Amino acid sequence: MTRVALLWHMHQPYYEDLATREHILPWVRLHALKDYYGMVALLREFPGVRMTFNLVPSLLVQLEAFAAGEARDRALDLSLKPAADLDERDVDFILEQFFHANREHMIDAYPRYGDLLARRGNPPATMAERRAAAARFSVDDLRDLQVWHKLAWIDPLYLDHDDRVRALIAKGRQFTEEDKTVLRQVELELLNRVIPEYREAADRGQIEISASPFYHPILPLLCDSDIYLRTHPDARRPRQPFRRPADAAEQLERAAACHARLFGRRPIGLWPSEGSVSDAMVPLAGAAGFRWMATDELILARTLGITFTRDGHGRVEQPEHLYTPYSVRAGGGAVACAFRDHVLSDLIGFTYSSWPAEAAADDFVARLVDAGRRFAERTGGGDALVPIILDGENAWEYFPGGGRPFLRALYRRLEAHPEIETVTMADACAGATSELPGIFPGSWIDANFYIWIGHADDQKGWSQLADARAALDAAAAGAAVDGAALAEAREEILIAEGSDWFWWYGDDHSSAHDQEFDDLFRTHLRNAYRRLQVPVPDELFVSNISTQGAPVMQSEPTSLLAPTLDGEETSYFEWLGAGVHTVREIAGAMHQTDRPQAAVSLVHFGFDQERLLVRVDSESRAIDLLAGGRELSLTFVTPAGVRFSVRDVDGRLTRAFWDRQDAEPHWVERGAGGAAFAAGTILELAIPLADLGASGGDPIEFFVAIYDADGAEAERHPSQQPIRVTAPDRQFAARNWRV
Repeated sequence: MTRVALLWHMHQPYYEDLATREHILPWVRLHALKDYYGMVALLREFPGVRMTFNLVPSLLVQLEAFAAGEARDRALDLSLKPAADLDERDVDFILEQFFHANREHMIDAYPRYGDLLARRGNPPATMAERRAAAARFSVDDLRDLQVWHKLAWIDPLYLDHDDRVRALIAKGRQFTEEDKTVLRQVELELLNRVIPEYREAADRGQIEISASPFYHPILPLLCDSDIYLRTHPDARRPRQPFRRPADAAEQLERAAACHARLFGRRPIGLWPSEGSVSDAMVPLAGAAGFRWMATDELILARTLGITFTRDGHGRVEQPEHLYTPYSVRAGGGAVACAFRDHVLSDLIGFTYSSWPAEAAADDFVARLVDAGRRFAERTGGGDALVPIILDGENAWEYFPGGGRPFLRALYRRLEAHPEIETVTMADACAGATSELPGIFPGSWIDANFYIWIGHADDQKGWSQLADARAALDAAAAGAAVDGAALAEAREEILIAEGSDWFWWYGDDHSSAHDQEFDDLFRTHLRNAYRRLQVPVPDELFVSNISTQGAPVMQSEPTSLLAPTLDGEETSYFEWLGAGVHTVREIAGAMHQTDRPQAAVSLVHFGFDQERLLVRVDSESRAIDLLAGGRELSLTFVTPAGVRFSVRDVDGRLTRAFWDRQDAEPHWVERGAGGAAFAAGTILELAIPLADLGASGGDPIEFFVAIYDADGAEAERHPSQQPIRVTAPDRQFAARNWRV
């Protein structure tokens, strides 16, 4: 007999910026329309099939918010906005973002959606390309795109049986605002059916609901980031180790409490984020009430000191070791553990999408039966446990029919086959008799943690996380921050501990949304510092992405400057040789429907022989921009810890240098030095290099920031990377001479 323990893992990171309450990406909502509901609802057709769904709490609480109409993301806002009211920025966003779906099965499968994509062409990269693309879309075209962007994600069960959805599909084009209202009703209905459907399936005993740590952190790295050195002893490390086992315990306890609230019972099963395990996390899992966990076969092989080999058909040649549950004992705790068959799981995730559904199901079931028979031969008649564990949402975009034909074919065979019994993971692990005195530290990817801490970008993120966590401890030890602010800061840091931010750093993974993930990670840490009333480290305003830098609209200085500092554009030629940073909303950055237009529009920068020269152009007159107690500052990343500000004090503009004091983090004024400024239509600044501690050939990096009268930062430019320039040396003029 083959006991098949199938686990579908449902996960999304926490996309909400707690300061703005905006969800920066729409994937919780869109996957809820299709996969989260439909995957479990489909089981009503197959009452004899039992399995496990792993639901990550950071996903569940976002689902709740969207179902209640309390959460928002820009794609949702713009899908509901009347098409005739869409402005230029809205159209730019829609044309870039509303085609993020599998082209073959979700766009070209619908002629009108495919036509709209062809009309747009490749994603426009320049202003001219964006304007040209927008000109090709009428109001009716944009409204149709608003509908198809969402309609293509609607669950196949609704596509087959819901009259409202079928009518929209049949209509295809020339949608009305009333059609959008109907689609929104369907959307809310689906969102509100997700969690109850899982609860009902669990209540009837057909599924088990397991959990992951609340914000999906890598538990072994939370316990001690140096555990990575077990497999990479010579690797570079963060600035300081991250060792917070109490945080790991809290992530586990909060996950269990969340499931108890939503499903009426605490989970006893744990899929550690990314299958990441170590001896340190075992007693923490046991203390939180988890009786079983699961990870990858390679972890088992490393733990046993063996190698799993496979024959030419992909069949494991040591089935007696892999197809059985174990009890892991470490740190005074014990938790049962199952180890997934990597090859069989990956067949569903990466291979069967290109097969006919019936043939794929036949092949998979034959492999399961064969695994059980070979296990019985090796053990003298025992029953094999074959764990199949994989992502339960992303693969289905690549399958015809959203994967439903394949799943129906598979479930029919599993339900009917005399040599197969489907079981929950709890049932599968209940009889664990083999004992492991510890477990090899690693994840489901190569039995190590490289993906999350191996690249320089990862290590920088862990350093920033450790610094913020230390700042939280320092604030908690004092009395300057109230309990509510401490709790809010702690929440931001727990979110930043999640695995997803580090997944997208480095050169191993990339997507169209790398910048959003990077920015949101740093946003959570910035929010934490602000709640602690501690200055935000300047590096948290700089993208951590080094493999593909965030775009900066910057040209370099080409000659020395000699402007007249009068706050006016005295001559077209006085700033002609300056470098220029153009302020515009970069596609892929944080999106907010009602974000006000930036006050700053252009930054010119360059040098004379002794000074850094900066000109700031704004949408209004610079002198009016600074009225009412506002401040404009140049915050220097290099040289570090220096800020130069022009601010309104009682109706009079003053200038000052400020130095960051690290012992008690705050800015201390050190006088104006030899700096000069003039504010009129524009703001012109001249800062002696000597006052910056810089000389010819030295790098200079800075941001331009606007602060409100209460000291809150209103905007910063560039948004991700600082303006970078090199102070001129004696060869500057010769290098930049041109005919």
